[in-house]
Amino acid sequence: MTKNKEIEFKTFITEDQYYNLLKDFGLENNVFSQTNYYFDTPDTKLLKEKTVLRIRQKGNNYKLTKKTRAEVGADETHILLSGEKADEYLKNGFNASIIGIPFDVTYQCSLTTFRASTPYKDGTLFFDKSEYYGHIDYEIEYEVDDVKQGKADFYDFLNKNNITFKESIRKSKRAFDNRK
Repeated sequence: MTKNKEIEFKTFITEDQYYNLLKDFGLENNVFSQTNYYFDTPDTKLLKEKTVLRIRQKGNNYKLTKKTRAEVGADETHILLSGEKADEYLKNGFNASIIGIPFDVTYQCSLTTFRASTPYKDGTLFFDKSEYYGHIDYEIEYEVDDVKQGKADFYDFLNKNNITFKESIRKSKRAFDNRK
């Protein structure tokens, strides 16, 4: 089990802005897909507590992540899973005490992101196209270690690229709100 602090700044962007950024940064051929499978209790206790529990699949790699809000950013806990274990959890649910959540949880919804990334100043920029339940949206995420400098660099990037900030909603919330 590993733990880390995630500090990120995000904004929704348009489809044109997404493709222009991929072109401007030479990333058109460096887009990969990842699918987030979200878990919760039947009465969505985790969602109500603003805790995210997901399995992220990138290719043949699977990672179980618990994400909780913190005073700064989010605290994340990760456990690597085999494909067989991930499939078992998706089909049958599991007791989330293995990652510090005292509930039995089941698979609730998913979201697939087509992502490109590039280093930028003291962090990493991610250009995301997300698809879930008939919806498609686009966003920029900027992950950093320092809140103050990261925020300044993020807004500087938006200004230099003529992007108006539009607050984005967590991917997990988008998937939960639109699941069928």
